Amino acid sequence: MAILVLQHHPRETVSAFGTVLQQLGHRLDTLRLFAGDPVPASFRHTDAVISLGGPMNVDQTDQYPWIEPEIAYLKAAHDADLPIIGICLGCQLLAVALGGQVAPMARPEVGWQTVTCSAAGSTDPVFAGSPAAGIQFHAHGQQVTALPSDALSLAYSDACRHQAFRAGRTAYGFQYHFEWTLADIDFTAADALFARAGLSADQLARQTDRHYARYRRCGRLFATRLAELLFAPRARE
Repeated sequence: MAILVLQHHPRETVSAFGTVLQQLGHRLDTLRLFAGDPVPASFRHTDAVISLGGPMNVDQTDQYPWIEPEIAYLKAAHDADLPIIGICLGCQLLAVALGGQVAPMARPEVGWQTVTCSAAGSTDPVFAGSPAAGIQFHAHGQQVTALPSDALSLAYSDACRHQAFRAGRTAYGFQYHFEWTLADIDFTAADALFARAGLSADQLARQTDRHYARYRRCGRLFATRLAELLFAPRARE
């Protein structure tokens, strides 16, 4: 499959998820929207879409001129039944594209927090084999507050009602990061969100020492299952 990756920040890449996808034989075509790459006008040579994270917010359209074109593109991709995955900011962009709403959180959700499957999530094939509750990495100050009309909430945390959702058959949003490596986490630890949430670098380092190894093992299994289910040739039939 040819998978279009929409990248919003130079340090927020498809990371370990991209490694899994390439090992499964998929081709990744990355658009560096932050560097001026234009959002495509069509889906020619594109079989699926991944929208990545970033420190910006979905309503900052004056500062980031690619936001509105990307939202329109995600809506059109969904209408065309292309598989779509949105991660963190990408989750929020996908929700807005399909008619949902995003708003600031009272306090940012950062670091290692538990994510629990909802009733719908427990029966969704993407979460088959995953624990009912598991530790994920978070770095967001906004959240999806209202899902698109055709979406199901698949997971939640204490701070965030919609940690994952599915819209239609083949569009998934994940507010948390399942794809990050240790280098991604170390870089993000300097973000102002962590200071706003009251999490120090030392506290985060201790949490990471405790959780990272299992997180990465589970993340690889989850990424593989997600790719095999969503990016298989039959997923669009």
